[in-house]
Amino acid sequence: MAERPVAIVTGSSRGIGKAIALELARLGYDIVVNHFDFTADGQPDNSVAEATGKDIQALGVDSAVLRGDISSPTERAALLELTQSRFGRCDMLVNNAGVAPSKRADLLDATEESFDRVLRINLKGPYFLTQAVANWMIRQQEEDSSRRYRIVNTGSISAYTSSPARGEYCISKAGIGMMTALYADRLAEYGIGVFEIRPGIIATDMTSVVTAKYDKLIAEGITPTKRWGQPEDIANAVGAIAEGRLDFSTGQVINVDGGFHLRRL
Repeated sequence: MAERPVAIVTGSSRGIGKAIALELARLGYDIVVNHFDFTADGQPDNSVAEATGKDIQALGVDSAVLRGDISSPTERAALLELTQSRFGRCDMLVNNAGVAPSKRADLLDATEESFDRVLRINLKGPYFLTQAVANWMIRQQEEDSSRRYRIVNTGSISAYTSSPARGEYCISKAGIGMMTALYADRLAEYGIGVFEIRPGIIATDMTSVVTAKYDKLIAEGITPTKRWGQPEDIANAVGAIAEGRLDFSTGQVINVDGGFHLRRL
């Protein structure tokens, strides 16, 4: 069994997930890097995730990299099997992997295919990965009650902000909010904290296609803090959870959005 605590971070080859993985590594966690990357021509790609793994190791901890689709039961099981065989423990799960619709489509024209894809990856996958990891955490706690276990879900301001051109994404993130509440309630008796980080407008690959739109909105004051959020802003919040600073706040939604949630007039 690994001497250091271990965190599984899904979708962690780049962007928010990578920033979270690096922050946890700086805090002394060994990291399991999960990703599902493709090359520009649609071929499976491990190169970016492997580079992230090396960045993690450069911080003095260990890493394992596994390409896997969290919407697949078989590949979720493989993720746990790798973590168990390589490290023998899991102290933290960060459900960060998520996708936007492949094509933005008006609510009146959106397809069932897109809805199923987004909900499968953004909600169903994390829901059942959390179930599996939580059960493992409970078993670990029975063996060593001195350790602390935590689960963090990456939500979005889209949980309550209407975007009719990507309704399936909004619904998936609203579901993450309830999923966080459910697991926080169910796991409280075991001392397993469950949290949601709710990012606002963050500079990532996902938002790069609408940079001009958000540049304008930020300049006009859509957020009290007039700047783009950075992946490191999210990572800092996850780091506070990992350090145990919020252990009495299970079920809490932590807005990392430059004040967007204030909904000011």
